[in-house]
Amino acid sequence: MTQFLYQARDAVGNLDKGTIEADSPRQARLQLRARGLVPVLLQVERGGKARRWMVSGWRKRRLGAGERVQVTRQLAVLLGGGVSLDEALSGVAAEAEKEAVRRALTEVRLEVLSGCSLAQALERFPEDFPALYPALVGAGERSGRLAWVMERLAEYASHQDHLRGKVLGALAYPLVLMAVATLIVGFLMGSVVPQVVSVFSSNHQTLPWITRALIGLSDGLRDWGWLLLLVLLMGGGWAGFLLRQPLIRLAWDRHLLGWPLVGRLVLGYDTERLSSTLAILVGSGVPLLMALQGAARAVHNHALRRSTLEALERVREGSGLARALEVNGVFPRILIQLIQAGEKTGRLDALLEQAALHEARQLERRLMLMMTLLEPAMILLMGMVVGTIVLAILMPIMDLNQIVQ
Repeated sequence: MTQFLYQARDAVGNLDKGTIEADSPRQARLQLRARGLVPVLLQVERGGKARRWMVSGWRKRRLGAGERVQVTRQLAVLLGGGVSLDEALSGVAAEAEKEAVRRALTEVRLEVLSGCSLAQALERFPEDFPALYPALVGAGERSGRLAWVMERLAEYASHQDHLRGKVLGALAYPLVLMAVATLIVGFLMGSVVPQVVSVFSSNHQTLPWITRALIGLSDGLRDWGWLLLLVLLMGGGWAGFLLRQPLIRLAWDRHLLGWPLVGRLVLGYDTERLSSTLAILVGSGVPLLMALQGAARAVHNHALRRSTLEALERVREGSGLARALEVNGVFPRILIQLIQAGEKTGRLDALLEQAALHEARQLERRLMLMMTLLEPAMILLMGMVVGTIVLAILMPIMDLNQIVQ
């Protein structure tokens, strides 16, 4: 038997501390739950060293978006076929290709075997299963439609993964093009230009101003390039630190929404996430207040998230959802109108799905427009930079030929 130090909360949330003897951390948790306590921390001393099992808290993410979709869909198929939850979790874990996925599912299964519901088990691993998962699974368990809810959850997660891939793919192309252009220009400025210019310097030839400017820039990059790189890295780190501050991030995200093309993309992406998340939560029987709280977590832009939480408070005070979202004037009008129609007809989940589909189509159209504009603009910019370098090299050669003639 091993002596464990524990911290646990009772049914009303009071924190209880003490010691318990058990053969393993799992048995210790079982004993605590038998007393009506929810374990928060377990600690055992071995040879003077303390080892801790954090039941809740920070964990390294082990399930990617694609793996989570696959796991959810497999569980939906097994549960729909009448397989018990314990056997379904065990079967999906056995079929997993990655050890990290097997370990995550095994831990969830152990929580279920120790007396937790599936929703409670998923809630203990927030880095692997976002807040939407325990909310929906809990609604499915209460309604007895867990398999149906898991299937809808898999479809939702698959759609979100597909949409995220499109957005990242659209952003990746100009970034790759910019990186290639930077490498080409760096090679020309650091290697080609100094070798060519050395020929002109030995002839004591008067160089055109564009060539002299290019030489100065090339010398500056060779002598101080390391400092420029250091400043850029430090600036990027400082900007990342500032954006982690809530007030600064809120101000930045609010400013971002006002950008001509990027703001529409951000608004469309988060509006689609809000609509689709609300649709699946409301359609699964989750109360509206809880659904709004879960949908707010799916919104990435902090200004839009704050507007959603403010709408939540208005709904709590008795306002309708459409009116609550309309007050701040940040969400698209079509979303508000569809929600109004849904509240009047009692088909809120269906019309929220329509709103999400509309925003997804609009987002794809805007991404195509952005790609149509960015691709030629990036190619033109790269051509102008390379052309300027080539012109700065050719002009002294042409002057030298005229002198020789």
